[in-house]
Amino acid sequence: MSEDDRAVMDRLAALEAEVKADAEKQAARKAAALAKVREQRAAQAAERDSLRDRQVEIVSKKKRPERHEAEADHADDGVGGALELARRAHGVKQELSRTPKAGEKSWLKSGIASMLLGPIGWLYAGSLREAIPASALWLAFGALASKLIPMFLLMPVLMVALPLSGIAGVVYALQYNRRGGRQRLFNKEKPKQLRE
Repeated sequence: MSEDDRAVMDRLAALEAEVKADAEKQAARKAAALAKVREQRAAQAAERDSLRDRQVEIVSKKKRPERHEAEADHADDGVGGALELARRAHGVKQELSRTPKAGEKSWLKSGIASMLLGPIGWLYAGSLREAIPASALWLAFGALASKLIPMFLLMPVLMVALPLSGIAGVVYALQYNRRGGRQRLFNKEKPKQLRE
């Protein structure tokens, strides 16, 4: 190999080393810039979260209660709400599936009577303070509607009103069985406040 070739090879090696060093410097600068951007974004996100928490605290006029770890886990994934809903559904299922004892009202009879007869069916298990006036109004409405309103216009109203009445009848029977007597659904009296 001639001296000129050797000089060219040395020069190429030096040039290659210089290019490699430049590429490494650029990669290091790029990595440092990316790390800096990530830190800035993390700081901005933390500042945003802090600001949002302060705004919520100011709006609600009270601090958020501390949650235990187990509660936080359940609340975050919705398991707590689902468990509570399942527990309530199970309780309702058990209450509806048991047969009424002596002195109790059948929710099935109450629901069917209330759905077929309207508020007149509430007389089976409902509060007489509510069932008697509602029955009188229902009969008066029926008498007037049969004379004034054509049946095809009355049917949509009945398709909504009668199922709602049936639901009210079921609730009346369930409350009767729970409390051992007729209970009001509507216009419950508010507790009297103490006067000084």
